[in-house]
Amino acid sequence: MNYWLMKSEPDVYGINDLERDRQTIWDGVRNYQARNYLRSMQPGDLAFFYHSNTSPPGIVGLMRVAKPGIDDPTQFDASSKYYDPKATPDKPRWQTVVVEFVQQFPAMITLETLRDKFLPDDLWVVRQGNRLSVMPISEAIAQQILEMSKGEKG
Repeated sequence: MNYWLMKSEPDVYGINDLERDRQTIWDGVRNYQARNYLRSMQPGDLAFFYHSNTSPPGIVGLMRVAKPGIDDPTQFDASSKYYDPKATPDKPRWQTVVVEFVQQFPAMITLETLRDKFLPDDLWVVRQGNRLSVMPISEAIAQQILEMSKGEKG
């Protein structure tokens, strides 16, 4: 099993939405490196749900990859802001996954707390200027974050 961190703005789609829906397609990713990470995900991989572009940002829960290897349907939808005119059903450019809700943490693990605990090479989300919306996390770091989620207060 692999571990990931996946960002979403809570006013676009947050952990409460995933808890309500139970599953969702993680569409709209338009960065090639993030897409490549999405392509490498396997069923059962765990991903930390990170609320971005909010104050404060941070990890708010956990989700599981339910179905990998999905062609992102927004690339074919001319009315979508994620439409890609170079993508065709025969040659899709953007793949994604379906994720399912696992748990919401009792309290957010804030970016500030993550920066206090982890080095930028160990947890990329704490790197200055990192805008990647999907990133891998080592098992050792993931286990530490899971421990933090049990008693995090800020």
